Amino acid sequence: MTRVAVLGGGQLGWMLGLAGIPLGCSFAFLDPVEGAPSAAVGELVVGGLDDIEAARRAAAGAAVVTYEWEGVPAATARALESHAPVYPPARALDVSQDRVVEKQTLQTLGIATAPFHPVESLADLRRAVDAIGLPAVLKTRRGGYDGKGQSVLDEPAGLDAAWKLLGDERCILEGFVTFDRELSILAVRGRDAEVACWPAVENHHRDGILRLTRAPAPGLDDALQARAEASIRPLLDELDYVGVCCVELFDVGGNLLANEIAPRVHNSGHWTIEGAETSQFENHVRAILGLPLGSTAARGPSAMVNCIGTMPDRDALLRTPGAHLHDYGKSARPGRKLGHVTVTAPDDERLEARLARVRELCDGAGLP
Repeated sequence: MTRVAVLGGGQLGWMLGLAGIPLGCSFAFLDPVEGAPSAAVGELVVGGLDDIEAARRAAAGAAVVTYEWEGVPAATARALESHAPVYPPARALDVSQDRVVEKQTLQTLGIATAPFHPVESLADLRRAVDAIGLPAVLKTRRGGYDGKGQSVLDEPAGLDAAWKLLGDERCILEGFVTFDRELSILAVRGRDAEVACWPAVENHHRDGILRLTRAPAPGLDDALQARAEASIRPLLDELDYVGVCCVELFDVGGNLLANEIAPRVHNSGHWTIEGAETSQFENHVRAILGLPLGSTAARGPSAMVNCIGTMPDRDALLRTPGAHLHDYGKSARPGRKLGHVTVTAPDDERLEARLARVRELCDGAGLP
């Protein structure tokens, strides 16, 4: 079997393993948590993601190394390049982990973003507000996930408090975008530079956490899909990327602004397991191993509901036509992603009826 090493052992690694085992792969995962979800599908090496020696143990005998979280230290990825090819490349981590570098890279490639300004002091913050205006969003340059590490600024009087809240870290001020909806575009790029994109999807968040994805995005047409793809294809080529990547987008009257890059399989692509001809997880494995890419076409309309904090009644959910449960086996905790449900249907009308039932059962997810 072809051995694949994965930095990170959460649910994304677990789903990579589930997709790769039928392709003849075995997996080893590095994760700091004993009993992480990926332990169910491969060898688990327990150690910090910054522990180079533990990473080398996980990578021993691997044909390729990948990662399932954009917080993996780029130094760890680079340290393994002498053991096996590392995909996506470490440079993708360098770009995505620093929000200023991320925005600069996107703008250099002609991909539109909100206005932004680096902030390294309270005086910088005041100058940035003068340049960008209010409202705006102050974010830490590094770290932060699911809404953490950021503060919305509505008036000048709030600048001091926001700066103290974020711990005097290096930050970025971004102009506040009044968007019509949030979209994301997922693409996969192979070793041979072939690129395939899934249909753009519509995402609904609450408290900074993804709650619901509709796929394809309602009202998606060829022109909007082309604009979405133009927000990711130049990035993949610039980074010489291999694997699955996601760009989160703001839709402002049909114009798209890139918000964030995720150099990995992504929560808004979970629908692809049942809803696309080839899932994001299978195509990621195909890409990093140099195998032919699979079709990214949607099988029909679908939706994905995250289970946040609590899990739905399993029996009731499984009685719902078109509902597919993915339980990550995690202990319950407020705000934690414990699983997801994909809902499929042959048409939009039946999808809405099935989705309504799943939303009712997943009342702990705080759906919009």
